[in-house]
Amino acid sequence: MGDTAALVMTLVVYKVLLLSVGFWASRRTTTDADFYLGGSGLGPWVAALSSAASSSSAWTLLGVSGVAFTQGVSAIWLLPACMGGFLLNWLVVARPLKRETDRTGAVTLAEYLAEGSPPKRHRAFIVSASLVILSSLLIYVASQFQAAGKTFAEILDMEFSTAVLIGGAVVMVYTISGGFWAASVTDMIQGIVMAAASIAVPLVALIEVGGFQELWNGLGNAGEMYVDPWRGKHGWTLAAFLIGTLGIGLGYPGQPHVVNRFMALRSEKDIRLGTWISIVWGLVIYMGMLLAGWCGRVLVGSMEDGEKILICLSTDLFSPVFGGIILAAILSAIMSTADSQLLVCGSTVSYDLPKGKGKRRILLNRLTILGLGGAAILAAINLSASIFDSVLFAWSGLGAAFGPLLLVRLSGRKVASSWALASLWTGFLVTLVWMPIKPMVGGLYELVPAFFASMLCVVLGIRR
Repeated sequence: MGDTAALVMTLVVYKVLLLSVGFWASRRTTTDADFYLGGSGLGPWVAALSSAASSSSAWTLLGVSGVAFTQGVSAIWLLPACMGGFLLNWLVVARPLKRETDRTGAVTLAEYLAEGSPPKRHRAFIVSASLVILSSLLIYVASQFQAAGKTFAEILDMEFSTAVLIGGAVVMVYTISGGFWAASVTDMIQGIVMAAASIAVPLVALIEVGGFQELWNGLGNAGEMYVDPWRGKHGWTLAAFLIGTLGIGLGYPGQPHVVNRFMALRSEKDIRLGTWISIVWGLVIYMGMLLAGWCGRVLVGSMEDGEKILICLSTDLFSPVFGGIILAAILSAIMSTADSQLLVCGSTVSYDLPKGKGKRRILLNRLTILGLGGAAILAAINLSASIFDSVLFAWSGLGAAFGPLLLVRLSGRKVASSWALASLWTGFLVTLVWMPIKPMVGGLYELVPAFFASMLCVVLGIRR
């Protein structure tokens, strides 16, 4: 068997496994509660790994390794930023959100945040939340399909558009078939594969480089910028860089496709174990991808698209079968996020917006996933921004729109419905407005001003 054939066969086996999980999950999916929240029966391992994998998309495996490759040790600040977000979610959001879900019976994040509002304001909030979710997640899913295209195109010499179609089709099939159960269980499997790859690739690459000392020397030889943790910045631009990067963690509570795992937990008792699983997994993933990017800079030198460095290391350092497993991990990062996001989009259109029930609602969800998935594939083919930048923009739109309101609501405080609606739109619109002025303010990441502008609205609306 040739190298390419062995690699393809490994990927095919992996895809069949995922589709089998979708079929199994479809037999457990008979009600709205099953399809949208897995019947609130997720154990700590499934909840922890699926929530972590959903938040750590292709942005992590391809984007973070790509940033480490192109920017050197200054990428280290992504580690405390993302791990801070993990801690914020599990220590502050998980327990009270599970408790509130049990109390209210809410199935989606939007439904919970709109709870207690007068009918007209309730409807306005649901429609507004749906618009924000659909617009942000369309970009987010498109970036995942873009990553799938890069992966297949690089390893199989395939047309980019064809590669995007194949990757997107697989995700949509198992998400449509099994709903939340399929997304959560496959995310757990994919989380394990991602962790294995995040250990294997940087470890082998580091051995190839010759150890940490040789790695540091190699980065220094590549250029002084690669060993500068401040990226050559000073004064306000340095402050904007550090504040903006560390501010990424603020976006975690506002991601519907991540926090819905907390809503679906079997019991509050599972949160303690889930927290440890998630934190250890996150450390393995982010430290591994940073190290892989740095090793790639020393081993490969330069390449046109830094976001392909992990793919390059996987094919160069491993045999076809093991290389196929590593590439399956890259596809895992893509699919573990895309399936969850498509499910959230589907629940937004089929559960939050209309008033239908039962089988028709689930059918509408599946049709919505099909339609939005198709739109994301078209967007991915024409997307010009990098995976890293596209995901950060969508992350900000969701994080600023929902995060501040969720945090205050979970603290036990009630917020006037008019101010809740204002906070949603303020967070989202500041994200949009900040983009063109970003270069004029030292490149400060849009989530930071958007989050605090939204939080101001929430605080003003707290009922005394």
